[in-house]
Amino acid sequence: MVYVVSGLPLVRTGPKLINRTVRKRNFLLIVILFAVCFSGKIPVTKEKFRLRTVVIDPGHGGKDPGTLGTGRYKKHEKHIALAISLKLGKYINDNLEDVKVIYTRDSDEFIGLKERANIANEAGADLFICIHANSNNSSAPYGTNTYVMGLHKEKEHLEVAKRENSSILLEENHQVKYEGFDPNSPEANIILAMVQKEYLDQSLALAAQVQKQFKERAKRRDRGVKQAGFMVLHQTTMPSILIETGFLTNKEEEKYLNSESGQDYIASAIYRAFKDYKSNVEDRMNRTFPTTVVPKVVDTVGANTVAFRIQIVTSKTKIALDSPEFNELGQMREYIAAGYYKYTVGDEHSLEAARKLQEVVQAKGFKSAFVVAFENERRISLADAIKKTQ
Repeated sequence: MVYVVSGLPLVRTGPKLINRTVRKRNFLLIVILFAVCFSGKIPVTKEKFRLRTVVIDPGHGGKDPGTLGTGRYKKHEKHIALAISLKLGKYINDNLEDVKVIYTRDSDEFIGLKERANIANEAGADLFICIHANSNNSSAPYGTNTYVMGLHKEKEHLEVAKRENSSILLEENHQVKYEGFDPNSPEANIILAMVQKEYLDQSLALAAQVQKQFKERAKRRDRGVKQAGFMVLHQTTMPSILIETGFLTNKEEEKYLNSESGQDYIASAIYRAFKDYKSNVEDRMNRTFPTTVVPKVVDTVGANTVAFRIQIVTSKTKIALDSPEFNELGQMREYIAAGYYKYTVGDEHSLEAARKLQEVVQAKGFKSAFVVAFENERRISLADAIKKTQ
């Protein structure tokens, strides 16, 4: 009989040889385990970052039809948005097995703006993609826009935001639900748009990919990436975009958006943008941050104090506090909110000092860094923090 141990044949036979081999193997295993356990550095493998969940939001629905366009096709915006959304979801499901697609609606039903955002928030989504179609008092405008949350610089984009936000007027008890927000008030929409967004850079990156694909893949007129105050984007806690796929008030574009081929081209373009964005984000995250982490104690603020900090990174997965990405920033802190790991630097006791630190952090490359406030390690609003420190 020939025994094989570790791939080497042993010609000699007998139980003594087998026992010696087993004892030697067990001894080596014990030595390895002892070295690992008492080295003081036990590596913890970190799962690679993956963009796993996307929420697709077909605009309007049910008693909220959206724009009718010229009326030639008797199809409202809600029909166009749903058709494109379902095609987009199918593209993702058919080609990206690691991504879960969730629809805010998959039929002609009315869903409130806050409920749409809540669907994404409760699912811990990585992305929120809202699909709409545009309109104008003139039949001349045509082309695609992709919006992110922000301050509109042109009256045209304010009007788009006001129109899309007006859906809340169809909701019961909307005055209470949206804290008195008036979608027809320019001032209210401007204030909404000025709220700091944590995911602006990511949203802008995805929006740019969408517009690129619209131009190159679908051969649509590129009207650019814009910022405006959309209530549905304001309520989400992840990178979010709102796509205006074209003008139903333009006869040629209305015809295109009502056709199977037009809807397919639009959905395909958005899918390709999503796929490229997913690949870029995953590659950057997994290349920048190490795959092992070493536990590190995080200091806390003294009792009964308010602290202003600068938030710089939000991640679905845990990041080492001593990551090279943070080397020049100083002591990092971590907190968790809405299923995301969020990382801050600084520990200032006045808003003025925090603003100065924010400028320093932004100068080091974290352009979207913003001020957040804590009281006894609990995140509070800046307004409350300012009151408490005055």
